Amino acid sequence: MIKVSDSAKSKIAHLMSEEGFDVANDFVRVGVKSGGCSGLSYELKFDHQSGENDKLFEDNPVKIAVDKKSFLYLVGTTLEYSGGLNGKGFVFNNPNANRTCGCGESFSL
Repeated sequence: MIKVSDSAKSKIAHLMSEEGFDVANDFVRVGVKSGGCSGLSYELKFDHQSGENDKLFEDNPVKIAVDKKSFLYLVGTTLEYSGGLNGKGFVFNNPNANRTCGCGESFSL
């Protein structure tokens, strides 16, 4: 399962409405791809539909779609949002990551 913090929930709802998505019906698509300075990087986007290879979750109540391959890397992850002057934006607190880069956008196992 992937969890969504209160701060991430608020920002997701705001961004989804700005981009024409509905937080009650649409999904936050979370994934992992090759790349970044540590080997793997996170992907985050909005989607109207889930696919047949997606695992679906709902937390705080945000609907999340993760493809099965990415799910293996993201089990137990909490999506958070850090704003303010030194804020980084969305942050993935991933217990599976052994090493992350300085910017927090990539990781390795």
